[in-house]
Amino acid sequence: MSISQKTLDNLKNRRKAIREAGDKESVAKRHEKGLLTARERLNLLFQEGTFQEIGTHIQHTCTHFGMGGKAIPADGVVVGTGFVDGRQVAAVSQDFLVMAGTLGKMHAIKIVESQKYAQRMGIPIVAFKDSGGARIQEGVDALSGYGHVFYNNVILSGVVPQIAVILGPCAGGASYSPALMDFIIMTRQNAHMFITGPAVIKTVTGRDCTMEQIGSADIHASVSGNVHVVADNDQHAIDLTKKLLSYLPQNNTQDPPHHPWPELDLGEDPEMASLVPEDPKDPMDVKQIIARLVDNGEYFEIHAEFARNVVVCFARVQGIVIGIIANQSLEKAGCLDIDASDKAARFIRFCNAFNIPIVNLVDVPGFLPGIEQERGGIIRHGAKLLFAYASATVPKLTFILRKAYGGSYLAMCSPEMGADVVYAWPTAEIAVMGAEGAVNLLYRKELKDAKDPKARTGELVQEYRDNFSSPYLSAARGYVTDVIDPSETRAIIAMTLRKTLNKRELRPLKKHGNIPL
Repeated sequence: MSISQKTLDNLKNRRKAIREAGDKESVAKRHEKGLLTARERLNLLFQEGTFQEIGTHIQHTCTHFGMGGKAIPADGVVVGTGFVDGRQVAAVSQDFLVMAGTLGKMHAIKIVESQKYAQRMGIPIVAFKDSGGARIQEGVDALSGYGHVFYNNVILSGVVPQIAVILGPCAGGASYSPALMDFIIMTRQNAHMFITGPAVIKTVTGRDCTMEQIGSADIHASVSGNVHVVADNDQHAIDLTKKLLSYLPQNNTQDPPHHPWPELDLGEDPEMASLVPEDPKDPMDVKQIIARLVDNGEYFEIHAEFARNVVVCFARVQGIVIGIIANQSLEKAGCLDIDASDKAARFIRFCNAFNIPIVNLVDVPGFLPGIEQERGGIIRHGAKLLFAYASATVPKLTFILRKAYGGSYLAMCSPEMGADVVYAWPTAEIAVMGAEGAVNLLYRKELKDAKDPKARTGELVQEYRDNFSSPYLSAARGYVTDVIDPSETRAIIAMTLRKTLNKRELRPLKKHGNIPL
């Protein structure tokens, strides 16, 4: 006895009603704004035909506050799994066309189920955020739902990669789920993220502000540091998500997607030295250095507009995935400050959680001096960087390009902080402080009495560099593995990565350390 056509038609109609949520006019208006629907986003993320939905028919029939038992298709969120470049990924896509994508009890249950599935299968999870917030009609049920989502964000932290993609409103408590995830990608247009909007701020504080000043992608990417990557539109955000995933492992028990070159290339790059200014006081664009070190000059920068005095990015060297942390002397002379310390420390902890080797490019004159920095807690924030490096057990390769002074020398992964190898360029200066400062401090009286103080200062500075901050001195004391020609750097990174990928390091048994937050 076969299934009746009526039964099959009923299934087809139910599916259609759920999958075509939102009338054609509403969909057209979204497209005019450059916005895609919840399902269109998932279709762009996944390889064609690989998406399988979870909880298609789950919905909450709301009878509160005059809703009149109105059905809510898919309860305003589409969840499921598919393949991205041949690897399984879980995804959540909130549907603004269904009750503004607001979160209620069943909506939250669907998100939590996708989180638990990602944990069981050991796969990354991507969440497209486009929601008006908590569903007011469901009261405490909605709050409880958020609590379950947040809790599972924390459970997944360090277990599978979590990427939030903000493509519409993300307001109030809803913003804490992205904040608990590993990376936030946000579109420059149409998207906003905030705890309290301009109207509430005006009522409570009396201060006027605009949404752009508190909730835009540009503000979060450059000022608050909440957003890691800014996209132009929905399509661009999804492309960036795929690119980011290409550097990440499926979970914390696997290695990143390394594709080692069959033949190790130990060729030199004679142009590398030309990127180093003759005067050590002149700034050097470390991004040009990075581009010459990595495959095809391609790298995926994180927090590009935030704390620009340090650069963090993912890349490959001869097919091996790495995380790079580099001082950028074009910004604040490359000094470490509060934001740079936070930015680098969090990146280190992500790389360590997901078995990504870390390459450090050092050109740092110290921690940024200033009243604001001291009052803002630079000691505590700088300690995060020390804690992160010392805690990390992945391969750590340090290359001192130029300056490495004082505590910042340690904070950029010196051998004492756990670097597996430390190489220095001949232009490196490793000392308690810069030569000029040291000479002025140590030879103050002599310089005061000198016939030509300027000339004598120059002589003493060169003498200090030769005898006290030379990389050869550090190498003689065993603090530097070797002093190398800049042209050899890429080859040495490639060789060292191959030799350290199997690194194993045991630590004392403990629940967890207490990072200075």
